[in-house]
Amino acid sequence: MEPIDLDLEESELELPSEPMHLNMGPSHPAMHGTVRIVLELSGETIVKSDVQIGYLHRGFEKMCERGTWTQVFPYVDRLNYVSPMLNNVGYALAVEKMCDIQVPDRCQWYRMILGELARISDHLTCNGAMAMELGAFTPFLWYIKAREMVWDILEEETGARLTHSFGRIGGMASPPTPALKEMCRTAIPAILKLVEEGEGMLLKNRIFIDRLEGIGNISQKDAIALSWTGPCLRSTGVPYDVRKAHPYLKYDEVDFDVPVGTSGDNMDRFLVRLGELRQSARIILQACDRMPDDGPVNVDDPRVILPAKGDVYTTIEATIQHFKLVMEGAKVPKGECYSYTEGGNGELGFYLVSDGTGTPWRVRIRPPCFPITQGLSDLINGGMLSDIVPTFGSLNMIGGECDH
Repeated sequence: MEPIDLDLEESELELPSEPMHLNMGPSHPAMHGTVRIVLELSGETIVKSDVQIGYLHRGFEKMCERGTWTQVFPYVDRLNYVSPMLNNVGYALAVEKMCDIQVPDRCQWYRMILGELARISDHLTCNGAMAMELGAFTPFLWYIKAREMVWDILEEETGARLTHSFGRIGGMASPPTPALKEMCRTAIPAILKLVEEGEGMLLKNRIFIDRLEGIGNISQKDAIALSWTGPCLRSTGVPYDVRKAHPYLKYDEVDFDVPVGTSGDNMDRFLVRLGELRQSARIILQACDRMPDDGPVNVDDPRVILPAKGDVYTTIEATIQHFKLVMEGAKVPKGECYSYTEGGNGELGFYLVSDGTGTPWRVRIRPPCFPITQGLSDLINGGMLSDIVPTFGSLNMIGGECDH
């Protein structure tokens, strides 16, 4: 056997300090294995970084291909658990595109209201977390308090606070509650007041400003080359928003602006999200004014919509239709499509392939977070070690979207 007591020179026991290699992350219980950063440091300066996007090992896309088309909704909820309603609507629109279905006007306004509430929730979480990561805990609490108001409305409408699974092919799980409009009109001024208070505290704080301004810059050219979309792309000054560029639902019938930044740094990303949050509030109030109080929410199409319970209990035709839709799934016509919407972090796309059965043959998602996260190296190289936290926070990476 080899001797275990080796005589080593003193110099052999010293670890090289220049350059220092450091493995950073994962640092969040929800990010085990999703991402880590291998750093090469000279002192506290980042010489080189290797951002490694990993897996949550959920196999989201393959799970979707094992259930019926309707059973995919709970999975898309978990792509971005901060704004799951936007994912529900995006997936429903993709399947409806394949079925050549257009939902009633009331449903389109309803989807917009719930989707924009989800966007507000998403941006409040991201900006609140950014503030907290830089030591500003009070604004974080205010933003979370505002988010609770959004979640109260979503819970009243869907029955769930976080993962709603509320979308349906051809409509929604249930029509709007009578109190929806009043709840929105009451909550939105209170939410905006909390946002303004947090903003007033943060944007006058020299430490907060210094940690964001001029840090994590990216140019328009590089952001486009990386396929960035959403608030991160718009922070560079590119006004690309799917709701404006390729309108869906009723977005072409409401007034709203697309906030943009100038330099693409951490501060711009923070401010763009604040601006978008206010624009979402504008959209919700307009949708509340224009959404009819009566009328159908779901399409009258027996291929995808379950029959009324009363008919199921009293007629054999409705019983058979109910059974086939639940057990075999809706028969989506054979073909393929790509449908995309504006998610919380950018363009959220679904590429679907149907072989004509009740189960998707292929589900492929284009998550906005993946291209954004792959650009993190460009943002932090040459910067300071301490700038990684606010820069990474400004990207709002969601592990569920990156995982495949």
